Amino acid sequence: MNHRDFFEIEDMDGADKMRPAGRDSYYELPVKRRRRRRRRGIFLPVFLCLIALASLTGCLFLLVENRALEMEAAQTAAYMDEMSTVVSYSEEEMREIADQAAAEASRQKEDEILGTVKEMMENGEGTYYLLRELYYEELVVAADGRYYFFPIVDTLKHHSYQKDQFVMNDEDILEYVVDGEVVSKKGIDVSRYQEEIDWKKVAGDGVEYAFIRLGIRGATEGKLAVDVAYEENMKGALENDIDVGVYFFTQALNTEEAVEEAEFVLENLGDYNISYPIVLDVEEVTTKNPRTKELTKEARTDACIAFCERIKEAGYTPMIYGNLKTFLLMLDMERLEEYEKWFAYYRTPLYFPYEFSIWQYTSTGKIDGISTDVDLNVSMKDWGDGE
Repeated sequence: MNHRDFFEIEDMDGADKMRPAGRDSYYELPVKRRRRRRRRGIFLPVFLCLIALASLTGCLFLLVENRALEMEAAQTAAYMDEMSTVVSYSEEEMREIADQAAAEASRQKEDEILGTVKEMMENGEGTYYLLRELYYEELVVAADGRYYFFPIVDTLKHHSYQKDQFVMNDEDILEYVVDGEVVSKKGIDVSRYQEEIDWKKVAGDGVEYAFIRLGIRGATEGKLAVDVAYEENMKGALENDIDVGVYFFTQALNTEEAVEEAEFVLENLGDYNISYPIVLDVEEVTTKNPRTKELTKEARTDACIAFCERIKEAGYTPMIYGNLKTFLLMLDMERLEEYEKWFAYYRTPLYFPYEFSIWQYTSTGKIDGISTDVDLNVSMKDWGDGE
């Protein structure tokens, strides 16, 4: 519109107003009537819009409802279709199916067992190891021309080692590896049978600890004797910063003799710094008519406890050495729970579920500085650090 179509009018309600030309009659009406006219002009289009919106909403609702009904009908049809393909069985038919499944599982197990037997026989495995494979929920021990089967029990403490974490390195040394880190200690045990030892070379070969045989009790007459290489081996190991422990081969018949053996060990320790345990070596003697031949499991266990308690009284850590026969046939392990164990087993994987600290894994090890075969050990504890 052109600015000429507007002209000034008198002040209304205290304010200057502008009005278009030719509309004097409208602006001359009272104010209230002019407002009512404006309201009537606005109400009608708003009312019509609301009606149109309500109609549209109703259409949309009907459209959604129809779609939902169509989907429900389709799902019902699909379900009925599926149900028409379900096969039902009678109780007799179900029993027959179960029997067939059990027979098939049995055949598969038989095939698996036969495959294992065949493979072990082809590899030259003996009956002993075959039985261990088949009776995996028991411990099998061969002794005295027969086989013994011991259930694995939970009343004894079990070790927490993972079998696959015992790893043989490139130098045929067994290590215990956790998250790529070797957490075990490399050790040996020696006696006069290792002849003269170059302990400097032994230390250079990474040996961290050594168990030195202190002495024995004779298997027939029962005399106590110090190992002829004991002093030399103790000095050689300690002078080359190799931690040491000692072991004593027992043939005690009772607790009195066991205490006598402990006293004999303590007397011969002298001023040597013994950081590793003092060990009672409990083994079967194969000589003719050994003095312990008729010793019962209870009496042998009593003797072990007497020895270990005397060693503990003197401030040292007692330990028991043995193999499967020692711990399962010759001793009552439930009475020896509190003592450290050193387990001898010359095969992998590990075949012993119960708690132990050191594993003697071969008797034919090779160590620089030792001209003969030597026992090798892997320890999961480091007593040299005061553990």
